[in-house]
Amino acid sequence: MGSPRRHHPFYGIVLQEYSVEQKKLVGEPKIIFKGTDLRITEGPHLYKINGYYYLLTAEGGTRYNHAATIARSRSLYGPYEVHPDNPLITSWLYPRNPLQKAGHASIVHTHTDEWFLVHLTGRPLPREGQPLLEHRGYCPLGRETAIQRLEWKDGWPYVVGGNGPSLEIDGPNVEEVPWEKDYDEKDDFDGDTLNHHFQTLRIPLGEDIATLKARPGHLRLYGRESLTSRFTQAFVARRWQHFYFIAETKVSFRPTTFQQSAGLVNYYNTQNWTTLQITWHEEKGRILELMTCDHLVVDQPLRGREIVVPDDIEYVYLRVTVQATTYKYSYSFDGMNWIDLPVTFESYKLSDDYIKSRAAFTGAFVGMHCRDGSGQNNYADFDYFLYKEL
Repeated sequence: MGSPRRHHPFYGIVLQEYSVEQKKLVGEPKIIFKGTDLRITEGPHLYKINGYYYLLTAEGGTRYNHAATIARSRSLYGPYEVHPDNPLITSWLYPRNPLQKAGHASIVHTHTDEWFLVHLTGRPLPREGQPLLEHRGYCPLGRETAIQRLEWKDGWPYVVGGNGPSLEIDGPNVEEVPWEKDYDEKDDFDGDTLNHHFQTLRIPLGEDIATLKARPGHLRLYGRESLTSRFTQAFVARRWQHFYFIAETKVSFRPTTFQQSAGLVNYYNTQNWTTLQITWHEEKGRILELMTCDHLVVDQPLRGREIVVPDDIEYVYLRVTVQATTYKYSYSFDGMNWIDLPVTFESYKLSDDYIKSRAAFTGAFVGMHCRDGSGQNNYADFDYFLYKEL
């Protein structure tokens, strides 16, 4: 007899007691809710409000049919009655809503006795030539967070204005607190640690790969494997946070073989990225080249038109300008006179919806990399990294 999980990968929400004293789960796990016909039931939150247990779950998957379902019971172990107007929130019914993929939510009750729903969402950009109602667009910013007001009727929570998300709501009745930006537009790498917005791929990088100590005021990356590798990469990046922005860096790098490269990357995963990088050409010497990877199909759009880097130039400035649906690279040898490269890239190819995956939601990244496939441990020194909303 086959395992039930084989046919029901999301078999239900399980409740089990946790012992604070023993710091472990105790007793038997019990399935208390198997979800609705929206399926893919996960992400539970359990609240006790006015004598009822309210079970809030995500359903429908993480794409455009995403939703939040709520059910209640007088007993902790159920049975749970589903909301009469379920789902609590979804964008699936509202294809023209600028907030799509609404679901996977949490309930907040403020000290001012106001109720809110915080939920995941995505803001898709249209792709030219595709019907909105069929494809809904592409989300290069990945998952984002939105908030809605809740009101209570007959013991059930309802999203104010209907179960589709609102782009703007009335804020809570509390004193406004100004919030400064949590990052500097330009990171000069003068500190002892990386800006908390930077991330590395899969694992933290040790001082033998990424260090701020080898050359003060610089991030040094020792070359590792290529951007297609699933092993260790010398790659430090931050998320795309805006539809319109520029990212820029200044790098010193002296390759000696075509197996070495360093530069600026726009990245989704190992199969989808573009880079403007310094590398070595057997006939031209040190060059700037564009390299792209589209579902693991690698291309060099400037093949035969690579930019030669003069030998007396220590630093090369690299920049990308993102304008919603498209982005372009540019470079400079002095930081003042910039030259745009004659290639325009489409942002949708770095979106959750383009990637060949059943659970893509990170959005695009922009950052710095250094590759050395020769084993010589060559390195690149990045003097700064700038990220600026336009």
